[in-house]
Amino acid sequence: MAVYTTVTAKQASKFLAELGLGKLQDIQPCKGGIENTNYFVDLERDGIKSGYVLTLFERLGHEQLPFYLELMRHLAKASIAVPMPESDGSGKILHTLCGKPACVVNKLSGRNDGTVTADRCEQVGAMLARMHLAGRDFPMAQPNLRGLTWWNQTIPSILPHLNATQAKLIQSELAYQNHIAAGSAYAALPRGAIHADLFRDNVMFDVANDADGHDKLTGFFDFYFAGIDTWLFDIAVCLNDWCIDHATGKPDAVLQASFSKGYQSIRSLTQAERGLQAAMLRAAALRFWVSRLWDFYLPREAALLTPHDPAHFERVLQYRLTFL
Repeated sequence: MAVYTTVTAKQASKFLAELGLGKLQDIQPCKGGIENTNYFVDLERDGIKSGYVLTLFERLGHEQLPFYLELMRHLAKASIAVPMPESDGSGKILHTLCGKPACVVNKLSGRNDGTVTADRCEQVGAMLARMHLAGRDFPMAQPNLRGLTWWNQTIPSILPHLNATQAKLIQSELAYQNHIAAGSAYAALPRGAIHADLFRDNVMFDVANDADGHDKLTGFFDFYFAGIDTWLFDIAVCLNDWCIDHATGKPDAVLQASFSKGYQSIRSLTQAERGLQAAMLRAAALRFWVSRLWDFYLPREAALLTPHDPAHFERVLQYRLTFL
């Protein structure tokens, strides 16, 4: 959990009232995330209670944020289950609170319990494909800010914290990904707006209470790593979280087959995507190993901060190298 900027109930109440969302009933820090400051807020308006998420952005600036917020608004209007940013009277969805860029989005129904099943994987795969297709006509452009350029810039700063074996692995993989990105096959990959961080803790489900036992996916959230990149990279990020054994990092073939079935029920992979899937699984593992090393060894000050274990994605990468 991370809280970099403390927001008091008085500050939140004034801010939310100015947006016309209602009277503040409760405000609590969110238990997930390490990039931004997030609070759950409960409001009441005209006797109706509603839940929202208040986010203060700690690294992203006003010039970058319109992409993420407008993408969410675009997808929500296209009937993709994502949070809708709340606007003020002028239609503006990017605000300022405590001197930081801020936004308020509706809280999705359901719950996030981290449970992974084949059925859930299939639903996530199908919705990811729908999201990719719905984003094809999104007019704004912004690169994946945690993509290859960032890896090249960041890895030198974390190398002093690694042992010789780790340093060799991370430098070798970076060289491989630079080689792949320079190739014609990579250039042929379909691309568009991607989530880029669709881990199991960024998805909500209504838990089944019927005889069939099928949980219902109610939405994706936390789009603040989104960007324009290959759809295959987005798929690989999901496969490296949803379709592995978290204790070991080992891929789970059954879960991966279910995810792929769901995705390809909506959009079939191209020949170029099938040819580079193994490379993108490695790329996705490298991306999160690098970011976790960065957060672990070069952390920012925060009122509440629990960094993720970097060793997890080191193990995932090693398995992706093994199962080529």
